[in-house]
Amino acid sequence: MSGHNKWSQIKQQKGASDAAKSRTFSRFSRLITIEAKKANGNLSSPGLLGAITRAKAANMPKDSIDRAVAKGNSKDAGELDSVAYEFYGPGGSAIIVSALTDNKNRTTQEVKHLLTKNGYELGTPGSALWAFTKKPDGHFVPNEPLMDVTGGDEEKLTFILGLLDEHEDVQEITTNARGYESTEE
Repeated sequence: MSGHNKWSQIKQQKGASDAAKSRTFSRFSRLITIEAKKANGNLSSPGLLGAITRAKAANMPKDSIDRAVAKGNSKDAGELDSVAYEFYGPGGSAIIVSALTDNKNRTTQEVKHLLTKNGYELGTPGSALWAFTKKPDGHFVPNEPLMDVTGGDEEKLTFILGLLDEHEDVQEITTNARGYESTEE
């Protein structure tokens, strides 16, 4: 009866949910930090309020939110840059990966390596942008009509989106494939 211990199952499930929560909270912390830096300490800034509201909706603890705001307002806060990567995925679907990073070169190489390893190639800026509209809050929305991805391409798309979502700098992934439009936290 090896492996049928109830505590083992609970421990594995809790470990997986804790890792997912940690990844989500880390992303929101970065987003709040960059919005606090843009707002110069103004807590009523729409961008900062939106980021805090989204973090609270994901049940992020108040002390973590306060730390992220304080980090964005401090003098020694590192520079976080917003970057967008474009490429074509399975079935010809256009994909935009939005990231917040303290080192653009490192993040670009990591994303490029991840894509190359799985048979995809990072596109040039503007190559897939035609399939999206950028909203005033900075998020990308796919233009109509959406692409239908079926069969093996659907599995490949799910796989590559999952790999990209696990990267710590990636904030949002948007595609024009029907059913996968956005994996925003």
